[in-house]
Amino acid sequence: MGETLSHQSVLLTEAVDALAIKPEGIYLDGTYGRGGHTTEILKKLGDQGRLLAMDQDPQAVANAQNKFGADPRFEIVYGNFESLSDVVCRHGLGQKIDGILLDIGVSSPQLDDAARGFSFMRSGPLDMRMNPEVGQSAAQWLAVVEENELVDVLRRLGEERFAKRIARAIIEVRQHQSIDDTLQLAQIISDAVPKKEKHKHPATRSFQAIRIHINRELEVLEKALEDAVNVLAIKGRLVVISFHSLEDRIVKRFMRDKSRGPQIPKDLPVMDSEIQIPFKIIGKAIKPGKDEIDNNPRARSSVLRVLERVH
Repeated sequence: MGETLSHQSVLLTEAVDALAIKPEGIYLDGTYGRGGHTTEILKKLGDQGRLLAMDQDPQAVANAQNKFGADPRFEIVYGNFESLSDVVCRHGLGQKIDGILLDIGVSSPQLDDAARGFSFMRSGPLDMRMNPEVGQSAAQWLAVVEENELVDVLRRLGEERFAKRIARAIIEVRQHQSIDDTLQLAQIISDAVPKKEKHKHPATRSFQAIRIHINRELEVLEKALEDAVNVLAIKGRLVVISFHSLEDRIVKRFMRDKSRGPQIPKDLPVMDSEIQIPFKIIGKAIKPGKDEIDNNPRARSSVLRVLERVH
């Protein structure tokens, strides 16, 4: 079913250009999705180039094997990019990676396939797992979560100002019926929100928060960023596309801290010239232009940032 659903890679040209691809280089696409970025990277690689891709979604892995399985330069690994360091080392590529691309968040096929349970616009089982074979589904978690924890998740990960009202409504409903359908949950949230935002479904923030929590997205991102820079070759680049402020805040802070180098106390007799800063930020944050947003509204919140290893 998912294979019929389209996917437009966001900031496609900008991301691939930011990798500064060498024909003989070794690259990692940590979030294969439906292969938009992978396709363009392979176009720039020569016969000796190599592209390792990862995805935790079995449908994405099947898509990759179908599209690129015959290409000797390409390999797809089934797994979360949280384990990218292990994957790279297992392939004997530690500190040999010339570029890593992480396109964070949920893909269009996942959002558009009602059976995956991400969408508040279509009826489907309340799942939300990017890897449906791992962990609790959203329905299972909502059936047992304490009210205080639910409030915290909605407020912290969804920046939802009506978190307390929504959490109370969910707890009350689950006392007399199971909450296992996406539209059912969306309606509970909508009924609990006293003031609606223009052009925004009242369940948007809550669905985002629950999805991020279920998939441990922010914890996974923090680990993946640290692991990614550790496996880069000299002049290797880390390119990250994020889609909401929580993700981008983590990426921005991480890249800023890495590009500053070690923070030496002011009273230590160390000259600036003696401090080697191993990373530098490349350019400014890149956002999609009007044409891309008009063509693909889901691109509107995306931000691309680039870090390069220099030592």
